[in-house]
Amino acid sequence: MKEITSQTVLKALDEAVSQVRRNLPSFTYQCQNHSSVNNFYPAVENNQWTCGFWPGEVCLAYEHTGDPVLVHAAHILSESFLSRIEQKIEVDHHDMGFLYTPSCVSLFNLDGSLRARKAALLAADQLLTRFQQRGSFLQAWGPMGARENYRFIIDCLMNLPLLYWASEQSGDEKYRTIALKHTQTCLANSFRPDGSTFHTFFMDPETGLPVRGETCQGYRADSSWARGQAWGIYGLALSYRYTSDPVCVDQFRTASEYFLSKLPSDLIPYWDLIFTEGDEPRDSSSASIVACGFLEMAAMLAADEAAYYISWAKALMQSLYEHYRVTDPHTSNGLVLHGTYSKKSPYNTCTPEGVDECVSWGDYFYMEALTRLKGDWVSYW
Repeated sequence: MKEITSQTVLKALDEAVSQVRRNLPSFTYQCQNHSSVNNFYPAVENNQWTCGFWPGEVCLAYEHTGDPVLVHAAHILSESFLSRIEQKIEVDHHDMGFLYTPSCVSLFNLDGSLRARKAALLAADQLLTRFQQRGSFLQAWGPMGARENYRFIIDCLMNLPLLYWASEQSGDEKYRTIALKHTQTCLANSFRPDGSTFHTFFMDPETGLPVRGETCQGYRADSSWARGQAWGIYGLALSYRYTSDPVCVDQFRTASEYFLSKLPSDLIPYWDLIFTEGDEPRDSSSASIVACGFLEMAAMLAADEAAYYISWAKALMQSLYEHYRVTDPHTSNGLVLHGTYSKKSPYNTCTPEGVDECVSWGDYFYMEALTRLKGDWVSYW
């Protein structure tokens, strides 16, 4: 496998920062759409679950350059997130971590912004309202308690760091307690014995017992949606950092091997891991997410095993850089091409959009993985 070099990491970050700078006029007082349209992101109001990723890119760009213009833009964006949570604009779902960790926890880490801290703590409070006592999980979407919505999704492992952070900041263990309960429920139900994952899992609202795994965005219920697998891998690494539970490491190994076993020759997965060749769309974002998860877990493993995951992370990033990155700003205002937001199949329930496009989280995690490889990064998560 060809691995990305330190020199290429710096070159890739320089290129990404240049694109971020070009995008500031469009996306300082508005947010990026979740995915591009013909490879260009439209500007939208701050009302999508994905709006936190663009501010995360701005913060990563600031870390790479130290340019005060970038941190100023991050403050402007952070104000819109404080307004959003105070006014409860489209926050009745579980994605508070995706919204507030890369946008506000990041800024608080970088310069101690108390307004960003306030926004993130309010978001953690909002996330707690999604907790279901019967079944011990954070309900993903929909009216609380309705049988058709009594479920969680694997993505939520990535929202839990906001709760751990909130406990550290506030001294109140209630956030951490809920995060631990959700993690245990997810570990018990979301991962199949072969390491593949269910996208979403239903629980019984009367008994709290597990019912069945399904998919919303994967090809079908018994396949493994690539981005869900990636969320699981990175989420397990973060869960291990916060819990030191060896079950997280064991499950991480199994889930990672399943992911790696399904990669095509260029190492960038199709949108569902049931596909390993052919003309189905890729999901470049899943490769970036997994690279971040591998680098996160590697910091907590023995040297030999850490080297294995670091090598794979570098190989994934080399392929993304070589074959998937945007090389001409006239052809796209994104960073990474060939992502997939939501691909319709005969067996799923999703709304088709953002297929074979740039996706905002794909751009963010591409930059995060590069920043991790550059070294000495303090995680936002």
